[in-house]
Amino acid sequence: MKPMRLSWQAMLAVALMIGAAFMLPVANQPVGFEAPATSMAITGTVMALLAAAIALDAARGVSGPRIVLFLALVHLAAFFLLAEIGGGVGLARLSFFLLLAACWLLAWRCVSLLSALRPKGRAAAFALRLVIPALFGAWILILWEAVTRGAGIPFILLPPPSAIGARLVHSLPILAADVNQTIFKAVLVGYVAGCASGFATAILADRFVFLRRGLIPIGNMVSALPIIGVAPIMVMWFGFDWHSKAAVVVIMTFFPMLVNTVAGLAASGHMERDLMRTYASGYWQTLFKLRLPAAAPFVFNALKINSTLALIGAIVAEFFGTPVVGMGFRISTEVGRMNIDMVWAEIAVAALAGSVFYGVVALVERTATFWHPSMRSGR
Repeated sequence: MKPMRLSWQAMLAVALMIGAAFMLPVANQPVGFEAPATSMAITGTVMALLAAAIALDAARGVSGPRIVLFLALVHLAAFFLLAEIGGGVGLARLSFFLLLAACWLLAWRCVSLLSALRPKGRAAAFALRLVIPALFGAWILILWEAVTRGAGIPFILLPPPSAIGARLVHSLPILAADVNQTIFKAVLVGYVAGCASGFATAILADRFVFLRRGLIPIGNMVSALPIIGVAPIMVMWFGFDWHSKAAVVVIMTFFPMLVNTVAGLAASGHMERDLMRTYASGYWQTLFKLRLPAAAPFVFNALKINSTLALIGAIVAEFFGTPVVGMGFRISTEVGRMNIDMVWAEIAVAALAGSVFYGVVALVERTATFWHPSMRSGR
């Protein structure tokens, strides 16, 4: 019979569990109407679940069902541990944080096992690429919730994710109006206009040398302009509505697209250009058949950079004058009212929107440039 072998994460988790066993209970007093016996039973359940996960990890062989069971045990233990402190803000003892660290180490081990899997089907590989970052994100929220509630961090400094989620659910109409004003008007219009004009100007700069030599240094200078200096000027020029925010987005996205496209158009090799000349190809034929395809990764790189810059620019520009709607307006006003959970709800929506925007651009890039070596290598 082969001996059981523990990973270093599991060994550390065992040490933390032993330390926590000498410091029970996990809270200074029972939470709500919970009896001490019930509290100890929940704590014992947490330790039993962690022990089962450690035993499962020590078993030989790694398979999908075993990893799923391992994952379920660890996260069920974390759920019971968070439920143990419930509304007892600031009442967690050292044993609570030791058990939380043990859960985190075993979750780390689970992610390592998932990363080692090599699924055969495309659907399974795609699901695995989604599950691993989802676990990372889930544990950021779990640790955030546990530390803010367990250590009693003041709400005004850092509200727990549960409070932010509750505010988000109860403020959906307000958040929808803010998203419509900021993203579907200012960001999208400015993004399309800025990227399109930057791309067209790059083509002209490539065609005419004097434009390239004159615009690129200016582009580098304008890219360094602070948003807080540009935004008030755009508000004075274009008014308080979304048009001024779209103008800020145009300025922020124009020059990254210009610089990246010009660099991409110069990326094709001399041998390929000489081959096109031997075929008697003119400038525009060479541009569309050789140089633009070679520049596609650079163009998509600019599109991805601009997808985040556009959202940042629109939100910051709303700090300097806007109608009574918009994500930047909501953040600035709710900070003054000390409604920090609403501020974090807006931040969460902005982060989600930015991630979706970036993901859509990356998906289009993967579809359009499937021939590129970086895509064929599965990066």
